[in-house]
Amino acid sequence: MSEIDTQSTWIWNPKERKCLSILQRKIHGRATLLQVHAFMLRNALETNLNLLTKLIATLSSSDPQCGTHHARRLFGQIRHKSNTFLCNTMMKAHLNSGQFSEAAVLYNELRRKDSFGPDNYTFSTLAKCCGLSFSVFEGTEVHAHVLKYGFKSNLYVATALVDMYGKLGKMGFARKVFDEMIERSQVSWTALIGGYLRNGEMGVAKELFDLMLESEKDTAAFNVMIDGYVKVGDMEKGKRLFDVMPERNVVSWTSMIDGYCSNGDVEEARLLFDAMPERNLYSWNAMIGGYCQNKQPQEAMRLFHELLTEKAFDPDDVTVVSVLPAIADLGALDMGNWVYEFVKRKKLDRSSNVCTALIDMYAKCGEIDKARWVFDEVQHRKTCTWNALINGLAVNGRAKEALEVFLDMKIQGFKPNEITVLGVLSACNHGGLVEEGRRWFKAMEELRLTAGIEHYGCLVDLLGRAGYLEEAEKLIESMPYEANGIILSSFIFACGYAKDITRAERVVKKAINMEPWNDGNYIMLRNLYAIERRWGHVEEIKGLMRMKGAKKEVGCSVIEIGSRVWEFVAGDKAHPQWETMHVVLEQLQMNMKGLDPYLSEH
Repeated sequence: MSEIDTQSTWIWNPKERKCLSILQRKIHGRATLLQVHAFMLRNALETNLNLLTKLIATLSSSDPQCGTHHARRLFGQIRHKSNTFLCNTMMKAHLNSGQFSEAAVLYNELRRKDSFGPDNYTFSTLAKCCGLSFSVFEGTEVHAHVLKYGFKSNLYVATALVDMYGKLGKMGFARKVFDEMIERSQVSWTALIGGYLRNGEMGVAKELFDLMLESEKDTAAFNVMIDGYVKVGDMEKGKRLFDVMPERNVVSWTSMIDGYCSNGDVEEARLLFDAMPERNLYSWNAMIGGYCQNKQPQEAMRLFHELLTEKAFDPDDVTVVSVLPAIADLGALDMGNWVYEFVKRKKLDRSSNVCTALIDMYAKCGEIDKARWVFDEVQHRKTCTWNALINGLAVNGRAKEALEVFLDMKIQGFKPNEITVLGVLSACNHGGLVEEGRRWFKAMEELRLTAGIEHYGCLVDLLGRAGYLEEAEKLIESMPYEANGIILSSFIFACGYAKDITRAERVVKKAINMEPWNDGNYIMLRNLYAIERRWGHVEEIKGLMRMKGAKKEVGCSVIEIGSRVWEFVAGDKAHPQWETMHVVLEQLQMNMKGLDPYLSEH
């Protein structure tokens, strides 16, 4: 009988029961858990391995980083670590905290120094760690130890190995383990199918799914197939499976919503969202993010308000990252400030993604000093955090500051990526810094970065705005990419500023064929013809616009009042207070003309 089994026959004293009762609560504060630990030390309760194991599990689940670190120190103080359940709990704590290599290191230490006997839970945990950390060598070592300790036929261990090899991209090994399994469960089939889907083998995954007995196809199996179809953009087949599912759960609905949003069909996604029998926070996040992804910030904001009103779920870091782009697009600064305070209150500012999104939001709202302040508050910066500030300074016309931040980033040892250089080129573009732009574009090769079409486009725009049209045209002709509509339009506009009609005519036909709906190209060329009084050509351009269906984009403006965003479109009378606003505008117009609007009524 093991030490922990022996202890289970003991009669626990009141102090031990009191500690266990606290540890079994759903919510734990760090201070409370440290007090429990101190109480256990003071009363010599650390010899109770059951209680100690529960404390280790609770510490890691309450705070994945600091809690797990404290749990590992506590575990390190135990003299005899032969108890398998205790050791498995510590390894699982590392797994749940994302510290995958730490679990493997601990396992090797236990094997060398202590009389530790691994079981099926040990190997299941280690296989998950290797799969999630893409550790191929360590994964094969775990498999070897499974064979050595005689767990080859264990259903849970074999399934974990199939899943691990699937995540590692070793489908030959995964299939071999699966084929040699004496007993298989629904989870085993789903693990193998998921592996094939993850590695892009949709056909093999479908064959395996069809081989499963209908009684074996549970919700998880359907979900993994639907997710596979969603990822390849085949929503028709995904919907067909969704419709025949015997039972759907929140994951099924959310996968379909995410798929429709990714394919631009937000209306269908919203119909599913509204039809969901129950939702979780992932569902809300998918729909809010879908609206932002499809350039519908107003709808994203409405849904976010609805989430806050229902009070069923507290927004998390994913919600915040999803809604902040919508706030930035609308310039809804009051709501942005509210989200910032919420982030601070809920301690979500520990996430680099949240901080990056906040910096980006403030910069796009024109509050670049607030963006800089948020950046300065970030304790653990990443490259994406620096990129957000550099780009934010660039779009706010503070080019020199952006370049200073870029140099500071390099001094502090952060490696620039393609997005960093794009921000630098954007800063040079906004500041008219031609030499700096040329320099950093050439420096991409030294930084071992590949210039994408966006980098070429930025440099073309910089050269065009500065009047270097010949150099810009040569760059378009020599770049290793086919010029897209954005680059061609940028060059046409540069020709317009320089009144160079000959160069504009050389590229405008190609630009119109590529983007027949883009009214800007027609209008710029029409204006150039008008300057030279070539009225026949002006009429030709007007006729071409009608033929191609290009219409001048309607002007609109957005204003935030009392945390509510209002959009005004030119010529639109749909606003509920349109008549009142129209009267006020007429009165203002009369005042500007020096007339008394009230006297004119009599």
